[in-house]
Amino acid sequence: MSSHPRTALPLLQADCANCFALCCVALPFAKSADFAVNKAAGTPCKNLQQDFRCGVHARLRDQGFQGCTVFDCFGAGQQISQVTFGGRDWRDHPGTRAEMFEAFPVMRQLHELLFYVSAALDLPAAAPLHPALRTLLAKTEALTRADAPTLTALDVPALRQEINELLLKTSELARAKTPGRRKNHRGADLMGARLAGADLRGANLRGAYLIAADLGRADLRGADLIGADFRDTNLRGADLRDALFLTQPQLNAAQGDPATRIPATLTRPAHWT
Repeated sequence: MSSHPRTALPLLQADCANCFALCCVALPFAKSADFAVNKAAGTPCKNLQQDFRCGVHARLRDQGFQGCTVFDCFGAGQQISQVTFGGRDWRDHPGTRAEMFEAFPVMRQLHELLFYVSAALDLPAAAPLHPALRTLLAKTEALTRADAPTLTALDVPALRQEINELLLKTSELARAKTPGRRKNHRGADLMGARLAGADLRGANLRGAYLIAADLGRADLRGADLIGADFRDTNLRGADLRDALFLTQPQLNAAQGDPATRIPATLTRPAHWT
């Protein structure tokens, strides 16, 4: 994770040992290729144990819960559990349930925004934007320390729009360093596309639908991948070093192998072979 001394960021990766299994309770999911059953928001998953751990964690994909292996709260779970609610869990303190479950998705969005702003601050090419980015980083970090009623009343879309404007400018500055013609596939429908070996250095793939696309051996260095959908995307042998705004959930959703090159700040998913 990035280190920005002027703002003490919360941990921006999940620490399940310090969370009250909020992703397993607060969020809903529907029976699909990603989930074996339906579950309503606020209802504990059938696999959740009394110690807030998953009873099938080691076999999630085999049991039909691939969606769980893709999800990442960016550290929002432990922030809600240990900071917002001071370590009071929803089982022993049932009065916290409604507020806790409502605040969790808001905190996740704040932590995701912190991740992106922190990543932008690590880009030397975005130096002209660093003062404005630091201001928004501090503003967003302060919101993560708010109480539950304040969190649930937040206008998150407005904050996201404010931050996104700077992230767009950051992307333009960073990708301008890539030589040659840079492809623009922003928001494109590339589901199932055959892009094996493609030169996508510095490309704009923001919000692109790359579900089940073949990006094997593709060069994605310096590409803007914010919001790109990598579900079942073939990244075997692809080069994602220095890709902009790539997240752990995106990697978790994709298919890769030992030849896939990823940023040092991210972790190679266990299911990649």
